[in-house]
Amino acid sequence: MTHSAYENLCERFREIDKLEHAITYLNWDQMVMMPPKGSDSRSGSIAELAGLCHAKLTAPEVEAWLAEAEGAGDNELSIREMKRVWRNANCLPAELVKSQIVAGSKCEMGWRTQRAANDWQGFLKNFKPVVEISRREATLRQQASGAKTPYEAMLALHCHGDSEALIDSVFKKLRAVLPGLLQRVVEEQGPLKVAQQAEYPIENQISLNKEMLATLGFDFEAGRLDQSMHPFSTGSAGDSRITTRYEADTFLDSLAGTAHEVGHASYESMLPENFKGLPIGESRNMCIHESQSLLFEKQIFCSKAFMHFLTEKIHHHLPAAHYMGASDLWEIGTRVAPGKIRVEADEVTYLLHVMLRYEIESVLINGEIEPEDIPELWNEKMMSYLGIDTTGDYTNGCMQDIHWTDGAFGYFPSYTIGAINAAQIFAKIKAEHTDWQDRFSKGDVKFVRDWLSNQIWSKGCELESQELMQSATGSVTQAESLIEHLEARYLRGEY
Repeated sequence: MTHSAYENLCERFREIDKLEHAITYLNWDQMVMMPPKGSDSRSGSIAELAGLCHAKLTAPEVEAWLAEAEGAGDNELSIREMKRVWRNANCLPAELVKSQIVAGSKCEMGWRTQRAANDWQGFLKNFKPVVEISRREATLRQQASGAKTPYEAMLALHCHGDSEALIDSVFKKLRAVLPGLLQRVVEEQGPLKVAQQAEYPIENQISLNKEMLATLGFDFEAGRLDQSMHPFSTGSAGDSRITTRYEADTFLDSLAGTAHEVGHASYESMLPENFKGLPIGESRNMCIHESQSLLFEKQIFCSKAFMHFLTEKIHHHLPAAHYMGASDLWEIGTRVAPGKIRVEADEVTYLLHVMLRYEIESVLINGEIEPEDIPELWNEKMMSYLGIDTTGDYTNGCMQDIHWTDGAFGYFPSYTIGAINAAQIFAKIKAEHTDWQDRFSKGDVKFVRDWLSNQIWSKGCELESQELMQSATGSVTQAESLIEHLEARYLRGEY
């Protein structure tokens, strides 16, 4: 039986998907379970599998099938996404792909101990090859795509469909508002009435996080919760993997991280089944992905209504927290206080953390600065944006994030665009479900999941990112949505 070119493409992409499935869980094990001495052999195995994926995707017949399928005029949207994936892979030689994985794995494994030891020089030794390889990648992608700069070509990997011009425009509007907004919030919020002042056993925090996950719709027969140095989510339908991190003297940070990651996991587990294994059946881009995680974290978890519901659960699992009521917990959870750590930052200052990284990584990849220059530039921007000195504190400064260790340059802007998209999407949900606060206070978030499933998750990559936002909310991404949300929560105390 002769297959059509499109059928051949589907078969090839599903073969690649199976290999990528194996890579996903090898990576998860490396981040969560694997002993440190397994790094070299594991990175070699992952690199070999990645090389096979790359070879299957860039084989000469794939280009021929794409041309033939495109000429037939069928399955246009699916072919569009296949071609995008193929183009992204075809511009890179296999040796670069393999060397990038090996360098990234070495850098990430070293970072685990180097960060804690404040060892910038040790980290720099592993980080410089990552930057060198990423610059080579960026140049090749720029040549293939016609991007204006090498960094713009890398940006498209994570924010495809959201142009650099759009991102710059949005950031410009936020910069004009955020410093003044931050100052007003800090001045008006007053001192905390109470604070987290006890030891909260990690095993109790784990059980609390699991109960919250179940409330938020996470299926433990199709997923699991574990610990890692940096919270993340990976996996697919039927096997979602979420991690968070715990500290004995605080529990709200781990809950917020878990709420964030369940948004990612929900998106991945609810993608269209009929396109499974094909590019059109994947999540749209990271700006949409981050909108889902930030919607769960900031719009649901951080709302007064949901905190009211969660307070009883907190008291049950953590008796030492009984002295804090729902209003106390909400006040702590939404406290605005400039600090060094991005993943622990409040909703207002987080945006400035992202802009700092965006501005540094863009000039790094474009060759305007060298890796050695990062600490000084980092401190300069932290002082300018947040008034915080990070001189000599690499642990809580430029070494705090995991993203750059594997060359994920261009990823950071998705956090802020995602925050805007989340506020914009949730504004639409609130308008359609005016009883949302009453539902949240009872632990009911099913209506949110149903709306997201219908409007976002089930769409896969059928629509470009701005088409998806237009379809779901009636508008392309608008900075005003986030500004209104921040003013309503932090200046007017509405939710």
